[in-house]
Amino acid sequence: MNQHYDVIAIGAGSGGLSVVEKAAAYGKKAAVVEMNDDLGGTCVNRGCVPKKVMWYAAELAHAQVHARDYGFDLTPGKVDWTKLVMKRENLIDGINDWYRDDFLAKAGIDLIYGQARFLDAHTLEVRGERYTADHIVIATGSRPLVFKDIPGAELGITSDGFFELEEQPQKVAVVGGGYIALELAGVLNALGSDTHLLHQGFPVLIGFDAMIQQGLRKQMEADGITFHDNDKIASIEKQNNGQLTVHYQSGETLENLDQLIWAIGRVPNTDDLGLNTIGLQPAKNGLIDVNEYQETSVAGVYAIGDIINKRGVQLTPVAIAAGRRLSDRLFGGMQGRKVDYNLIPTVMFTHPPIGTIGLSEEAAREQYGDEVKVYQTDFNSMYYSFVKHKVKTYMKLIVVGKDEKIVGCHAMGKGVDEMMQGFAVALKMGATKQDFDDTIAIHPVSAEEMVTMK
Repeated sequence: MNQHYDVIAIGAGSGGLSVVEKAAAYGKKAAVVEMNDDLGGTCVNRGCVPKKVMWYAAELAHAQVHARDYGFDLTPGKVDWTKLVMKRENLIDGINDWYRDDFLAKAGIDLIYGQARFLDAHTLEVRGERYTADHIVIATGSRPLVFKDIPGAELGITSDGFFELEEQPQKVAVVGGGYIALELAGVLNALGSDTHLLHQGFPVLIGFDAMIQQGLRKQMEADGITFHDNDKIASIEKQNNGQLTVHYQSGETLENLDQLIWAIGRVPNTDDLGLNTIGLQPAKNGLIDVNEYQETSVAGVYAIGDIINKRGVQLTPVAIAAGRRLSDRLFGGMQGRKVDYNLIPTVMFTHPPIGTIGLSEEAAREQYGDEVKVYQTDFNSMYYSFVKHKVKTYMKLIVVGKDEKIVGCHAMGKGVDEMMQGFAVALKMGATKQDFDDTIAIHPVSAEEMVTMK
């Protein structure tokens, strides 16, 4: 006998859970299908949450060294990797329990485990059982990509595998130049691994403002990370002692690696859902086209999160916002409710962290030409006054027109991860440079530089 729902979300990650939570709050019958047994999706289990734990550990490693410069009598020590991982996994287990026992159960949302496949636009099959719904939301997320055509590629691990490491690698190569690669490289380096970044001839952080690209690279090199710029990997070989050797196309090698981590991008989990059955054809990259209301080309079928064809928005808060607004519109009577994909703030937990919102200088000049004006500063924050190893803070405001409306705000340095949220509100409200100038500065903090730039 079929079980019928008002809405079913495929994928119990941030997006899918947000859809059904809001739907249940409106009194609708909702279910979520989880195919990997991990509630909370990538963010909770293999992304934001465990990454932030490791980033905090790396920050504490830096702080031990800085404490000596402040006059504390201590000897910096190495992290107990096993203890750190155990505590991190206990945290994640607790979140999973909360999702299952509180978030879903108390809201009356049905949790279905197994691979979901479409039989028609309103019917799913999961482990031989059929479930129907007025609305079905695809929120299956993404998985790490590996260069499968490189001999020995399978000897490396992905960012998922990083969170499965039981021992800290003493020498490690991270392949990639995006934010995931740079975050992992920063964590490993800070915790004491000999860290090499292989970015296959591409600049780091493609699409980000040049100030961020150049400033972060300079800092990572100063911190001891070795960049391998232009040589591409030809093959990977495992030695008799278990260590890895990277062979470059030039004939050079990188030897004695304990681990190689692929962090070269992600691919959407849309390849085993039976989408062809309902006439829904993803793009060649696997992403699903949607309109501004998250609607696919098939009536009653929606898509949110990492799987949609919206450039640069593979972020947990975006998936959450899309899921909630979709249910608001479908079940809450809020006609026109949708996500605005402009001016989405984001933070990267590199060392130091990066916060950014809006257009890069390059993109602004391409769009607005001579109307663009840039305000920029860099400085050593007060925290580093007594510290031998300085870490510079960079800030940039990009404005356009006579009223100098701010269209881009970029920062890198200690504390910018926390300060960017407030500035994002200001930009979303249409702030101008004069609005920033008229704001009284808080002193002494780094954030005051954002409202005093000349």
